[in-house]
Amino acid sequence: MNPTTDHSYGAHGHVTFLGAGPGDPGLLTLRAVEALAQADVLIADPQVYDVVRAHVRAGVDTPLQTAGDDTSTASAGADDAVNLVMRAVRGGKRVVRAVAGDPGLDADAASEMLACASEGVTFEVVPGVANAVGVPAYAGVPLRNGHGADVRFLDARTADAQAWNEVGASDATLVVSTTLEAVAATAAELVTAGRKPDTPLTVTVDGTTTRQRTWTATLGSIAQTLKAAKVLPAANGSRPAIAVVGELSAAAQRDRLAWFESKPLFGWQVLVPRTKEQAASLSDQLRSYGAVPSEVPTIAVEPPRTPQQMERAVKGLVTGRYEWIAFTSVNAVKAVREKFEEYGLDARAFAGIKVAAVGEQTAKALVDFGVKPDLVPSGEQSAAGLLEDWPPYDPVFDPIDRVFLPRADIATETLVAGLIELGWEVDDVTAYRTVRASPPPAETREAIKGGGFDAVLFTSSSTVRNLVGIAGKPHNVTVIACIGPATAKTAEEHGLRVDVMAPEPSVHKLAEALAEFGARRRDAMLEAGEAVQRPSEKRPTRRRARTS
Repeated sequence: MNPTTDHSYGAHGHVTFLGAGPGDPGLLTLRAVEALAQADVLIADPQVYDVVRAHVRAGVDTPLQTAGDDTSTASAGADDAVNLVMRAVRGGKRVVRAVAGDPGLDADAASEMLACASEGVTFEVVPGVANAVGVPAYAGVPLRNGHGADVRFLDARTADAQAWNEVGASDATLVVSTTLEAVAATAAELVTAGRKPDTPLTVTVDGTTTRQRTWTATLGSIAQTLKAAKVLPAANGSRPAIAVVGELSAAAQRDRLAWFESKPLFGWQVLVPRTKEQAASLSDQLRSYGAVPSEVPTIAVEPPRTPQQMERAVKGLVTGRYEWIAFTSVNAVKAVREKFEEYGLDARAFAGIKVAAVGEQTAKALVDFGVKPDLVPSGEQSAAGLLEDWPPYDPVFDPIDRVFLPRADIATETLVAGLIELGWEVDDVTAYRTVRASPPPAETREAIKGGGFDAVLFTSSSTVRNLVGIAGKPHNVTVIACIGPATAKTAEEHGLRVDVMAPEPSVHKLAEALAEFGARRRDAMLEAGEAVQRPSEKRPTRRRARTS
């Protein structure tokens, strides 16, 4: 048994001091996720609230957050946090106190721990990835090499004269916690203390997030480097930064080790015209390429205008009317499941019926319902791919010759025609209607039309028409990626230049093709000696017409 998970807290509650890491939610430890799932109260520093809140139970108390708004946070001092912690544990609650980085290195958590100890409250500490360790790793700057170089850590905001003199006299790799605005002063302080002006350093802001940015220079040149980058003064106030000083941060080495910022779509804002549920695996894939996906639904799903046909078909499932049922979308699964629940049925009603599914998400929706598909296309995840694997009707082996096909009102006839050609009778039933979704928020519409998105993925002709209809035409700097020729043709008809097309009609192949486009684009910029910029950063001062 894991000794950290077996607790009997009694009336005094329990506190977990938890390190949430430098910013990447993927850096949370397994123990951190466990503790968050068990919490009655979450007291999180504002900068880490979004990192940890996905792992807590619905309805968990979050007293540091703004009342009535679970997406924003209110600042609170250390005294406020201590008071909130103590109030909660006195009520016997399980409290998670989440801080940025590591509780022992990055946060002043010791005073809160002492407050617990003085009142006899049990607590534990879940270490997190420290900012001074995690940020250099994501910036491509190793802190030690095979020779076992010395590493020292310094907080420039609290260091005294003795600390500056000690690190200035040393040739150890130095990791400095500072702010972007104070980097030049920090470099000057180190030179004054004895470090050579030509000592390499890197400076990273927003480390481990897709906003991360790193500059490589020397102690003597960093002020000029930041001036040339036009990042000072920072638009959003003081920006925490991690600076690494020493030979291991030299530009020649970092260029080869900067694995994170060199991802093909690093920092790209990618518009995905689908709901969060539909886009889950696609968005995960885009994140793996360094992108920041934004899901914008372009269609809404509504019940059919005449439900009687669907009702008859569902009753036919129970009475043995069908040999097969074929699901071509998650929405079709949802529509049938809702009818089942309306009639008090569950997955057992599928007993004796063969089930086919197109697409990974459709198959997953069926498994979640308790139904394992008998047939999923071995190749292309489409109606055509399903037909390639679908067996022809055989009166000897198939006692029933009928297929139930629940689908959208605007679905094509490809699957119906193909099944009939294979000898099957098809009950082609409208299970749901697709209608144009409501327009997205004004901010999103402005980003679409104004070039705030770096790319948009179009997965069907209807997504092109609906997105343009509810939000306007994407700006000409936005990279347009289409799933196939028909979708590309619709995009061109709407005045959009198609930059990327999937080699086969698969959303994952589409994302892969966009990543390859981004990698080629990045390589071309580096080969030309240009700074790597996202498409949205190269917006012209005025719009130019698209060419088809």
